[in-house]
Amino acid sequence: MPVIKIGKKPTTPRETQYKKPTGFFGRLTLWRMNKSHSKVTDWGLTHTTVELRFTVLDVGCGGGRTVSKLASLAEQGKAHGIDYSEESVAASRRYNAQAIRVGRVKIHLADIGKLPFRDNTFDLVTGVETHFWWPDIAAGLREIRRVLKPGGTLILIAEVYKGADAIASRLCEKYAPITGMKMLAFDEHRDLLASVGFADVRIDALAAKGWITAQGRK
Repeated sequence: MPVIKIGKKPTTPRETQYKKPTGFFGRLTLWRMNKSHSKVTDWGLTHTTVELRFTVLDVGCGGGRTVSKLASLAEQGKAHGIDYSEESVAASRRYNAQAIRVGRVKIHLADIGKLPFRDNTFDLVTGVETHFWWPDIAAGLREIRRVLKPGGTLILIAEVYKGADAIASRLCEKYAPITGMKMLAFDEHRDLLASVGFADVRIDALAAKGWITAQGRK
């Protein structure tokens, strides 16, 4: 979750580190992300199914902890992660070094707007604390739908959304013009997934925390 700086303009580059980590502060941010996003990731994954032989993809993989979780669930399959930050890719590769050595995990430097995979590749795609940073959320969703297998599932997991009563959500919404976050409301998640062709769209929220999952099937 972003840390918001009070004022008309950011006084440090900290906000941008959550979007695209770089350098020393990027490495520190990725370490914090691995720790702080773990609980919301676990909660989010309870709303979907990860089968043993699944081929899975985590978009915006950050420090690599979600990829590791997915690989442990799909223990007879394969897990991929993508991020457009070189620092994130390096961190994810370090975090998953053993799984990479045995061929169960692969981390790619790539952008959500052009995924380096063939059509119909993945059983499940996850995006944790990432979709609100995408330059074009609808385009990113269409690209994810392209690489999903027929019947495959996308699940977005976040700890903030527009209209949530939690303090973090209210702050993120207030300062979105500064940070560049594209905050979506509960129903906006549903409408957007449906508009790009996802079926069986389901939105779940934990109102007390402001957590949300949005999932759909190809």
